[in-house]
Amino acid sequence: MFIRQVKYSTDNLGYLVYSASEGIAIDAGGVEDILSFAEKNQIRIKYVSNTHSHQDHTPGNHALLKQTGARFIDCRQIHSDQTLKLDQEVLEVIPTPGHTEDSVTFKTDEFMVTGDTLFNGTIGNCFTGDLNTFFSSLKRLISFSGNTKIYGGHDYVIESMEMAEYIEKDNPGIREYLRNYDPLLIVSTLDDELRANPYLRFNAPSMINILKKRNLPANTEFERFKSIMENY
Repeated sequence: MFIRQVKYSTDNLGYLVYSASEGIAIDAGGVEDILSFAEKNQIRIKYVSNTHSHQDHTPGNHALLKQTGARFIDCRQIHSDQTLKLDQEVLEVIPTPGHTEDSVTFKTDEFMVTGDTLFNGTIGNCFTGDLNTFFSSLKRLISFSGNTKIYGGHDYVIESMEMAEYIEKDNPGIREYLRNYDPLLIVSTLDDELRANPYLRFNAPSMINILKKRNLPANTEFERFKSIMENY
């Protein structure tokens, strides 16, 4: 399976995930770019969906549905793991609530479209207020293979690495992350995130030491995650 990334607005990232002849438009605000690419490559847009229902991720829905006749997959109605077929290939749709109640992640064996749950270099705000559920969603995502590519909902890489350096200034993973940053294609691997993204480094010895030096709760994974979230 393949993926096409389209940047729209200031920093939003939309996607066309596709197989040989069928695709799904996800958070695809860059409608003309998506349609042009699909037409050029003879891809029928079979589905339109979103990683969550915030308005900055849904502006292309109406136009895409009208122009393609695609089926709408409403993230607000996904409460358990589902699969979608593109030609003979399978795309998983995984509920990952926390940023919003209706947040989902689209996953193949090679990559994930994570929306505002997991950005490249940081994580989303927990607008639900339920840190336990958000933590569970993130724990599930980081349980997948380390070479899984991450495609997030916005390009916040520079600001995120500035924050990462503020929190953990001696972490060499941050400099490596920035060396690999390409503003024309925002992507990282799960291993990259575990090396540099401070909000996923709750088990890293250096992060645990930082929390303990500040006398922040650090006895369990969740305590450490919560300490990072609430203090940085």
